[in-house]
Amino acid sequence: MQRAVFLDRDGVINEVLSHRVRFVNGPRDLFLLEGVPEAIRQFNDAGWKVFIVTNQGGVGLGFLSEAALNDIHEVLIGKLKEYGARVDDIAYCPHRPGAGCPCRKPEAGMLLDLAGRHDILLEDSYMAGDREPDILAGKNAGTQTVFINRKANKALGADHQFDTLLAFSNWLTG
Repeated sequence: MQRAVFLDRDGVINEVLSHRVRFVNGPRDLFLLEGVPEAIRQFNDAGWKVFIVTNQGGVGLGFLSEAALNDIHEVLIGKLKEYGARVDDIAYCPHRPGAGCPCRKPEAGMLLDLAGRHDILLEDSYMAGDREPDILAGKNAGTQTVFINRKANKALGADHQFDTLLAFSNWLTG
Protein backbone atom coordinates (compact mmCIF):
# COMPACT_ATOMS: atom_id res chain seq x y z
CA MET A 1 0.00 0.00 0.00
CA GLN A 2 1.05 3.57 -0.68
CA ARG A 3 0.78 6.88 1.09
CA ALA A 4 -0.80 9.99 -0.35
CA VAL A 5 -1.38 13.68 0.04
CA PHE A 6 -4.97 14.68 -0.68
CA LEU A 7 -5.26 18.36 -1.55
CA ASP A 8 -8.25 20.65 -1.65
CA ARG A 9 -8.14 22.74 -4.82
CA ASP A 10 -9.56 26.24 -4.31
CA GLY A 11 -7.56 28.16 -1.73
CA VAL A 12 -4.80 25.55 -1.45
CA ILE A 13 -3.68 25.09 -5.06
CA ASN A 14 -5.26 28.08 -6.79
CA GLU A 15 -6.58 31.52 -5.96
CA VAL A 16 -10.21 31.95 -5.03
CA LEU A 17 -11.97 35.00 -3.62
CA SER A 18 -8.92 37.08 -4.53
CA HIS A 19 -8.42 40.43 -6.22
CA ARG A 20 -8.11 38.59 -9.57
CA VAL A 21 -10.82 35.95 -9.32
CA ARG A 22 -13.91 35.30 -7.26
CA PHE A 23 -14.64 31.72 -8.38
CA VAL A 24 -12.90 29.45 -10.88
CA ASN A 25 -15.59 29.02 -13.54
CA GLY A 26 -13.23 28.63 -16.50
CA PRO A 27 -9.54 28.13 -17.32
CA ARG A 28 -9.05 31.91 -17.53
CA ASP A 29 -9.89 32.08 -13.79
CA LEU A 30 -7.17 29.62 -12.75
CA PHE A 31 -4.18 31.21 -11.00
CA LEU A 32 -1.84 28.92 -9.06
CA LEU A 33 -0.83 30.09 -5.62
CA GLU A 34 2.83 30.88 -5.09
CA GLY A 35 4.96 27.80 -4.40
CA VAL A 36 2.30 25.26 -5.35
CA PRO A 37 4.12 23.64 -8.30
CA GLU A 38 7.29 23.33 -6.24
CA ALA A 39 5.34 21.81 -3.34
CA ILE A 40 3.64 19.22 -5.53
CA ARG A 41 6.94 18.38 -7.22
CA GLN A 42 8.49 17.83 -3.76
CA PHE A 43 5.66 15.42 -2.89
CA ASN A 44 6.21 13.64 -6.22
CA ASP A 45 9.98 13.40 -5.76
CA ALA A 46 9.55 12.01 -2.24
CA GLY A 47 7.26 9.23 -3.49
CA TRP A 48 3.92 10.56 -2.27
CA LYS A 49 0.84 10.07 -4.45
CA VAL A 50 -0.88 13.43 -4.97
CA PHE A 51 -4.65 13.71 -5.35
CA ILE A 52 -6.97 16.69 -5.64
CA VAL A 53 -10.35 16.41 -3.91
CA THR A 54 -12.63 19.35 -4.56
CA ASN A 55 -16.24 20.30 -3.95
CA GLN A 56 -17.57 21.88 -7.13
CA GLY A 57 -21.11 22.86 -6.21
CA GLY A 58 -21.11 25.34 -9.09
CA VAL A 59 -21.78 22.37 -11.38
CA GLY A 60 -24.91 21.37 -9.46
CA LEU A 61 -26.01 25.00 -9.22
CA GLY A 62 -25.59 25.52 -12.96
CA PHE A 63 -22.75 28.07 -12.84
CA LEU A 64 -20.30 25.67 -14.47
CA SER A 65 -20.62 22.61 -16.72
CA GLU A 66 -18.71 19.39 -16.11
CA ALA A 67 -17.00 19.95 -19.48
CA ALA A 68 -15.78 23.37 -18.29
CA LEU A 69 -14.61 21.81 -15.01
CA ASN A 70 -12.66 19.18 -16.95
CA ASP A 71 -11.10 21.98 -19.05
CA ILE A 72 -10.04 23.76 -15.84
CA HIS A 73 -8.43 20.56 -14.56
CA GLU A 74 -6.62 19.98 -17.87
CA VAL A 75 -5.17 23.52 -17.67
CA LEU A 76 -4.21 22.90 -14.03
CA ILE A 77 -2.42 19.67 -14.97
CA GLY A 78 -0.63 21.51 -17.80
CA LYS A 79 0.51 24.34 -15.56
CA LEU A 80 1.90 21.88 -13.03
CA LYS A 81 3.62 19.87 -15.75
CA GLU A 82 5.53 23.02 -16.82
CA TYR A 83 7.25 22.81 -13.42
CA GLY A 84 7.82 19.06 -13.49
CA ALA A 85 4.96 18.43 -11.04
CA ARG A 86 2.10 15.98 -11.45
CA VAL A 87 -1.20 15.08 -9.86
CA ASP A 88 -2.03 11.37 -9.82
CA ASP A 89 -5.82 11.81 -9.92
CA ILE A 90 -8.56 14.38 -9.38
CA ALA A 91 -11.90 13.71 -7.70
CA TYR A 92 -14.69 16.25 -7.54
CA CYS A 93 -18.17 16.44 -6.12
CA PRO A 94 -20.48 18.13 -8.65
CA HIS A 95 -23.46 18.22 -6.30
CA ARG A 96 -24.85 21.46 -4.95
CA PRO A 97 -24.43 22.27 -1.26
CA GLY A 98 -26.98 20.50 0.92
CA ALA A 99 -27.57 17.69 -1.60
CA GLY A 100 -26.67 15.08 1.04
CA CYS A 101 -24.32 13.10 -1.18
CA PRO A 102 -21.54 10.93 0.29
CA CYS A 103 -18.84 12.58 -1.84
CA ARG A 104 -19.22 16.22 -0.82
CA LYS A 105 -16.74 17.25 1.87
CA PRO A 106 -17.00 17.02 4.89
CA GLU A 107 -18.02 13.48 3.90
CA ALA A 108 -15.10 11.21 3.03
CA GLY A 109 -16.43 9.66 -0.19
CA MET A 110 -13.87 11.19 -2.58
CA LEU A 111 -10.92 10.22 -0.37
CA LEU A 112 -12.21 6.70 0.21
CA ASP A 113 -12.84 6.18 -3.51
CA LEU A 114 -9.36 7.37 -4.48
CA ALA A 115 -7.77 5.31 -1.71
CA GLY A 116 -9.54 2.19 -2.92
CA ARG A 117 -8.64 2.73 -6.57
CA HIS A 118 -4.99 3.60 -5.89
CA ASP A 119 -4.19 1.25 -2.97
CA ILE A 120 -3.65 4.05 -0.44
CA LEU A 121 -3.07 3.50 3.26
CA LEU A 122 -5.19 6.30 4.71
CA GLU A 123 -3.68 6.35 8.20
CA ASP A 124 -0.27 7.14 6.67
CA SER A 125 -1.71 9.84 4.41
CA TYR A 126 -2.63 13.52 4.76
CA MET A 127 -5.60 15.67 3.78
CA ALA A 128 -4.67 19.35 3.35
CA GLY A 129 -7.28 22.05 3.06
CA ASP A 130 -8.12 25.62 3.89
CA ARG A 131 -11.62 25.14 5.31
CA GLU A 132 -13.27 23.08 8.01
CA PRO A 133 -15.04 20.69 5.57
CA ASP A 134 -11.61 19.69 4.23
CA ILE A 135 -10.32 18.90 7.70
CA LEU A 136 -13.47 16.99 8.60
CA ALA A 137 -13.29 14.96 5.38
CA GLY A 138 -9.73 13.97 6.25
CA LYS A 139 -10.71 12.99 9.76
CA ASN A 140 -13.74 11.06 8.45
CA ALA A 141 -11.44 9.17 6.06
CA GLY A 142 -8.87 8.41 8.75
CA THR A 143 -6.03 10.58 7.42
CA GLN A 144 -3.87 13.04 9.26
CA THR A 145 -5.09 16.57 8.58
CA VAL A 146 -3.33 19.78 7.60
CA PHE A 147 -4.87 23.25 7.73
CA ILE A 148 -3.35 25.58 5.10
CA ASN A 149 -4.09 29.24 5.75
CA ARG A 150 -1.95 32.36 5.88
CA LYS A 151 -4.47 34.47 7.74
CA ALA A 152 -6.01 32.20 10.36
CA ASN A 153 -4.38 31.53 13.69
CA LYS A 154 -6.46 28.48 14.56
CA ALA A 155 -6.13 25.07 12.97
CA LEU A 156 -9.85 24.09 13.05
CA GLY A 157 -8.96 20.89 14.87
CA ALA A 158 -6.38 19.85 12.26
CA ASP A 159 -3.38 17.79 13.26
CA HIS A 160 -0.99 20.30 11.65
CA GLN A 161 -1.12 23.87 10.37
CA PHE A 162 1.02 25.67 7.80
CA ASP A 163 0.82 29.04 6.09
CA THR A 164 1.31 27.58 2.60
CA LEU A 165 1.35 24.29 0.75
CA LEU A 166 5.08 24.76 0.19
CA ALA A 167 5.68 25.07 3.93
CA PHE A 168 3.78 21.81 4.43
CA SER A 169 5.74 20.02 1.68
CA ASN A 170 9.05 21.29 3.10
CA TRP A 171 8.07 19.84 6.48
CA LEU A 172 6.78 16.53 5.13
CA THR A 173 9.60 15.86 2.68
CA GLY A 174 12.46 17.58 4.54
